[in-house]
Amino acid sequence: NEWALVHDAARPCVNSSDISRLIERTDAEHFGGGILATPVRDTMKRASADTANPVVLKTEERENLWHALTPQLFRADRLREALAAALSAGAVVTDEASAMEFAGYTVELIDSDPANIKITRPADLPLAQFYLQQSR
Repeated sequence: NEWALVHDAARPCVNSSDISRLIERTDAEHFGGGILATPVRDTMKRASADTANPVVLKTEERENLWHALTPQLFRADRLREALAAALSAGAVVTDEASAMEFAGYTVELIDSDPANIKITRPADLPLAQFYLQQSR
C-alpha cells in the first residue's frame, strides 16, 4: 500500500495545507488517485491548428473544466502499471493523472489554492516571488 506523491518543481508555491488536504481527501478505494486542481474561471476558446494565425473554432463550457496541478497522489503500484501501459501503447500522456485515466482509473479533483502556479516563462517569476513572500 505504498503511495506516490508526484510534484512538478516548476510549482514552488504549493502550500502544506493543500498537500495535507490532498492526502486526507484522496479516496484510493473508490478512485485511482487524486490531484490538486483549480476550476477554470476564464472563458475558454478552442483554437484552430494554425499556430501562425489561430482563430476561434468554439467557445468551451467552462463549468466542468479544471486546471490540473501538482502534487498528484496515487497508489504506487497502480501508477507504475498505468505508466507502463501508456508507454507500451504509445499513448500521449501529459501528466501522471492522464496515464491513470488511460488505464481506466477515475482521478479525484481536490480544490487547490490558486497561488499554486506553474512557472513556464520568465514573466511568471515576479508573481511566484510575490506568492512566496506572502506565505512567509
